[in-house]
Amino acid sequence: MFRVPTGALALAFLLAGTPNATAAVGQPEPAVNWSSCPAYSDEVIRSRGFPDAQIPKFRALLSRMECGKVSVPLDYRKPRGRQITIAITRLKAVDRLHRLGSLALNPGGPGGSGYVMPIEIILMNATNAQLNDKYDLIGFDPRGVGFSTKVNCPPPGGKPPAPGPLTKEAAKSIYDSEVATNKACGKSDPGFLGRLTTMNMARDLDRVRAALGERKLDFFGVSWGTWLGAVYRSTFPGNVGRMFLDSVALPRFRLDDFEDGRAAAAERGFSRLAAWIARHHDTYGFGTSAKEVRTAILALGRAYDGTPKQYTDVAVPADGGLVAMLASQSSPGWPRAAKALKELRDDTGTTAPPTVKEFLGGGPQTPPPADAPEQFNTTTSQAVFCNEDPSRLGFSAAWTAYQRRLEQNPVTGRAGRFSAGCAGWPLLVQKVRVHRTAGSLVLSGHRYEAVSPYEWTTHMRSAIGGKVFTVKDDMHGSVLRECPADLVSYFTTGRIARGCGGAATP
Repeated sequence: MFRVPTGALALAFLLAGTPNATAAVGQPEPAVNWSSCPAYSDEVIRSRGFPDAQIPKFRALLSRMECGKVSVPLDYRKPRGRQITIAITRLKAVDRLHRLGSLALNPGGPGGSGYVMPIEIILMNATNAQLNDKYDLIGFDPRGVGFSTKVNCPPPGGKPPAPGPLTKEAAKSIYDSEVATNKACGKSDPGFLGRLTTMNMARDLDRVRAALGERKLDFFGVSWGTWLGAVYRSTFPGNVGRMFLDSVALPRFRLDDFEDGRAAAAERGFSRLAAWIARHHDTYGFGTSAKEVRTAILALGRAYDGTPKQYTDVAVPADGGLVAMLASQSSPGWPRAAKALKELRDDTGTTAPPTVKEFLGGGPQTPPPADAPEQFNTTTSQAVFCNEDPSRLGFSAAWTAYQRRLEQNPVTGRAGRFSAGCAGWPLLVQKVRVHRTAGSLVLSGHRYEAVSPYEWTTHMRSAIGGKVFTVKDDMHGSVLRECPADLVSYFTTGRIARGCGGAATP
């Protein structure tokens, strides 16, 4: 899950490491300090998306899971300086006689917690569970996340802009607020925040490998986790076994390239949605061809930008941004998105139509349980992103880029918001490059995806090598759900097919 750091884009990737890095001289031998695992209430388990029927299975796996911490240097240039801890979990392989090794798992971010990911993927489907037959499944919280050492900056302030097209004046206000937030956060604990980088997280991961007593570590990563995997592989090529990276990141990151790529992919994705809506003209009435549907949706967005609507039962207004967001939905969401677009077109009431209300968040919001462990750390997301983003655009450049994306992507461009990105972040840029290494590597790209566009997979392959596995869907990180047999086969045998069908189009 590439998440957007505070005030920045939607999914943050970032820049990688120095080739062939080795452990610092004089660094103490790592070890795992094992302890009892945290308790999880039924409410916490439900809040993580598990239905009541799976709670007993969750608890059964939790009873098998080992929890521990590994001590690592905050600054690898000072191996005997301040130490921090990395929280890890382990589900030992069921078939100990034929055990193949340890498989580390990362869900993305930066800032995502992988602490209970071994349990999550096992309960996702019976095929995934086979990974635990011969592999110890290793979950972990990267530095700055969850049960690992972390700090938290105050949440950003400010209020959302007025509905309708964003004015330059409103954009400048957003920019100034985000710059102030970035400066305040970066200066709050620069010694810690400046060490939140993908390179250091890769070094931490290698310390975990050593602490587990493994000569090589196998790895599965999704979204930003693919960037962590690429950096780890480039930095410690001799310590990596099999590696599968799903929904692959850019091999060289810049904020403007990142946003441009995702915006263009979303606009391409709408062409598929438009063709689907045209095939269901009797239901939605937007036209019998993709061209007619595109014209109708463009007109609908412009109409709502011209006259935004504030419903009496939801706080968020309906404007062209809502239309663009609906037009950007991935294929499993097409029926709901098309229904909401139809409701907007036909709406004459003062309360939000039912499907529109769902998208605007008008239903009851259930906060997570008070004792729920952290699933995502926004401060780490911001710090990793900004420590590695070399662009740090000024207002003029950021505004010009935003306007260009709106012009080039007229249907879906409004779904992306204006942001200052990492402007004002006070800590040094720490750029790193990935490179080719030998060994087993699969790069999984999703043919129609907008979050991690397919071309990023081929770009990454050019940078680090590996075999491309093509998933014929538009879903971010769907291999665990849609292609589990291929994933299990790869980690069990080292062989992989050329791709799979992925999520079915509705």
